[in-house]
Amino acid sequence: MSAHNEETSILIGDQAEQGEAVVLEAGADAAGQRLDQWLAARLGPDISRSRVQSLIKQGAVSIAGKPVEEAKRKMAAGERVSVVMPEPEPAAPQGESIPLDILYEDDELIVINKPAGLVVHPGAGNWTGTLVNALIHHCGDSLSGIGGVRRPGIVHRLDKETSGVMVVAKTDRAHKALSESFADHGRTGDLERAYLALVWGIPQRPTGTIDAALGRAADRVRRAVVPEGRDDARHAITHFSVVERFGEGQQVFASASLVECRLETGRTHQIRVHMAHIGHPVIGDPDYGQAFRTKANRLPEPLKAKVKAFPRQALHAWLLEFRHPATHLTMRFEAPMPGDMEELVNDFRKL
Repeated sequence: MSAHNEETSILIGDQAEQGEAVVLEAGADAAGQRLDQWLAARLGPDISRSRVQSLIKQGAVSIAGKPVEEAKRKMAAGERVSVVMPEPEPAAPQGESIPLDILYEDDELIVINKPAGLVVHPGAGNWTGTLVNALIHHCGDSLSGIGGVRRPGIVHRLDKETSGVMVVAKTDRAHKALSESFADHGRTGDLERAYLALVWGIPQRPTGTIDAALGRAADRVRRAVVPEGRDDARHAITHFSVVERFGEGQQVFASASLVECRLETGRTHQIRVHMAHIGHPVIGDPDYGQAFRTKANRLPEPLKAKVKAFPRQALHAWLLEFRHPATHLTMRFEAPMPGDMEELVNDFRKL
């Protein structure tokens, strides 16, 4: 089936069977354009530019019967480009039957409430038992192939011990649109993320903004506030507001606060590093709250014992709002604090 216009004669990509060639003819306006850029625009929203580059590397793109070797090759008017659309490869990680708290799912994406303790993506020391393994098992053939691989498209992450709302793409189109939205950090108004954090102490102001660049710490796993001019410095902004104060005005016990944090950027460990930077680390944080561990000694029992035994940072992504990549409708998802964190907050309220 062909569709014609002044610029291009094209067999629409999503109307071709997997393994068949999609043939496109370049019009006059194509002259001088990069091949990968031109193809990405012609093949439709389901095929990203990086996907096109991958197809070129695989030898799936030909001009005049010869495979093209360079994605940056300049186009000429009248050229006929053939693209073979291969079947998506199976995901390298294996699917595993891991329970998921699914808030929403359709053909394009899935929204889940991630529990604390679940690693998002397979990696060193965590090749199984991850969210990706769970999604591959759950979604099965509904994954259309992210970058040519039948896998879920991770567009943002939560630390292993951070709970809360996550969205994952199931198609290339959704992956591309959501990735762009998260990279823009919601500056266009299409994205909103909010977290609840139980932190030591009470901030002097009820609201505030932390604008401090983040880079690698000495151990290269943790992050730290670094000078803006450092090579690895990444601009980072966190807005916070105090939701509740615990132990305010008394001198006997250590004080704490429930704080809502909203991200303007999305750097690794951003909230945890920023809150520690202003002297209010997240309770239970093993990486950035070590200097405050003795604070628990200034709490009454049984709260003292519960804080010392709390196994993770008390951080929860309670809100995620984004624009759906296909319907363009605004979607909003909320997840209440998990039981362990809610119980800890209730115990602090007794102060």
